[in-house]
Formats: sequence, C-alpha cells, structure tokens
Amino acid sequence: MQKLTRIVTLSAALLMASGCSYFGVYKRDIPQGNLVTADMVDQLRAGMTRDDVVYVMGRPLLEAPFDANQWDYVFRLDEAYGDVERRRVTLSFADNRLVDIQQEGDLRGDIELRSTDSVGPQVEGAEPFNVTPEPQPEGGATVPVGGEPASDF
Repeated sequence: MQKLTRIVTLSAALLMASGCSYFGVYKRDIPQGNLVTADMVDQLRAGMTRDDVVYVMGRPLLEAPFDANQWDYVFRLDEAYGDVERRRVTLSFADNRLVDIQQEGDLRGDIELRSTDSVGPQVEGAEPFNVTPEPQPEGGATVPVGGEPASDF
C-alpha cells in the first residue's frame, strides 16, 4: 500500500511540475520594427533626399549613433508556432542624398500579419467575438469626451 501511495504521489508531483506546457500554451505572433516590402525598396533611387526616403519608407527604426549617414529599417516577425522572419534594409547617405541600398532577408515573400483585435485563440465551431457599439443618447446630444465639459441638454 505504501508503494502505491508513493507512486501516486510521485505521479501527481510530476504532473504538477509539467504545468500547462503539457496541454499547450496560447502564443501570439510578435511583429517588431518597420514592415519593409519589396515594393517600398523598388521605389528607392540613388540621389533621393532624406525627405523623399521618409515619404516612401517612413522613419527609420535605427539611425546609426556614430554615423548620421546610415539608416536601418529592421523588421522581425516571431511567429507563434513557426519560424522567425527577419528583414533589414540599410540605406547610406552622402550630402543628404541616398547613395547605397543594402538588403538582408527575403523581401519578396508576403508576410501575413494576423489581426490583434481578437480576445484570444478562436475556438473551433464558435462564433467570432463581436463588440456591440454603445447606444447613443437620444435627441442628438453628444456624450462628452475626456476633458470636455458636459453641456446642458
């Protein structure tokens, strides 16, 4: 009987030590940085000004701290149940003009960013979660937004 109690106790302790990892844990895709596409890079031309580059690519994620003539656009997508996708575009300037474009990673591949609007993982066969809009006050009055004084109706 003592041997059976020890086995049951040990089994319960091992099951508790394994925690939720035995059943699986919900994970999310984690996108970080500037999303850089091949179409954006194709629009870049040598001789463009920094303002032209910002119009096409947006502000850079990194400006080299010791060399103001280098901008880095870095994107990383850590897929919840998959691989890590990395993309990097390094732009070099001379006299406020674009002179060099270096690319790392596959810019041609499409990246599907999943919506972050959902509350959690979708359960099979369940209806999607919908938020109903709040009712508006009657008579056309508006509800004050933070910082606005309430008006007399």
